[in-house]
Amino acid sequence: MKLTREQLTVNEMLILNSAMRDTEKSLALAYLMLIGGHLGVHRFYLKRIATALVQLVLFILAFIFYVGFYVAVEFETGPFMMLSGILLVLFGGALTVWVIVDLFLMPRMVREWNQRAEADIMAQLYQLRLTNKQQGIEV
Repeated sequence: MKLTREQLTVNEMLILNSAMRDTEKSLALAYLMLIGGHLGVHRFYLKRIATALVQLVLFILAFIFYVGFYVAVEFETGPFMMLSGILLVLFGGALTVWVIVDLFLMPRMVREWNQRAEADIMAQLYQLRLTNKQQGIEV
C-alpha cells in the first residue's frame, strides 16, 4: 500500500515537510548552476553523475583543443591547427548543444528528483506507521 499526502497525519506531514526541506532540489539554483553548465555542475547537483562527468570531459577536451589550436596558430603549423580546430568545434559544439538542451530539460529533471525524494520519504513514513501499529503505538 502507498500513502498519499491526504492520508498523512499532522505529525507525518510535519516530518515529510522537514525531510523534503533537507532533500529537495531548487529549480532556481539548478538554473544558476547551468551558467557553469559547460562543467556539468547542474548535473552533479541533481546527482546525475555519469552525464555530469561526460560534460566535464567534453569541456576538458574542448579546452585542450582550444589551447592546441591557439598554439598551432602561433607557430603556423597547418595540419595540427586544422585538426585542433575540427576537434575543438566537435567537442565544444556538442557540449554547447547539450547545455542548451539542458536549459529546457531542467524543470523536468528537478521535478523528477523531488518526486523520487518525496516517494522515498512517504515509503519510510508508511513503514514507520506499520511498525508503530505492530507495536501498539497510537499515532
